[in-house]
Amino acid sequence: MIQAEVSIYPMGTASTSASFYIAKAIEVIQNMNEIKYEINSMGTILESNSLSKIFKATQEMSEAVHNLGVGRVEIILKIDSRRDKEKTMQQKLDSVKEQLES
Repeated sequence: MIQAEVSIYPMGTASTSASFYIAKAIEVIQNMNEIKYEINSMGTILESNSLSKIFKATQEMSEAVHNLGVGRVEIILKIDSRRDKEKTMQQKLDSVKEQLES
C-alpha cells in the first residue's frame, strides 16, 4: 500500500489565498480509479496500490493549476511505500489514536 502527502503551491498569483487552486486540483482526482484521497489543512493524502497512480494524480493536480493560468506551481510530495503490511491511511490513524489512549 502506498500513501503520499502532496502539497501544491501556486506561485505568482494575485492573492495569498490558495484554496481556489487547491480545490481545482482536487477536483481532477475525485473520480480517478485506484486513488483514495483525504484533504487536510496542510495538504492532500493520496492512497493507492500503484506508485504510478500516485504520480499520475500529482501530475494531473499540477496541470489543473497550470491550466488556470498559473505559470509556476511548487509541489511537495512525500511518499510512504510499504510492502510488509497492507495498511490503509485510516488504519495508520487508528494505530496512533490507540497509542494516545494507552
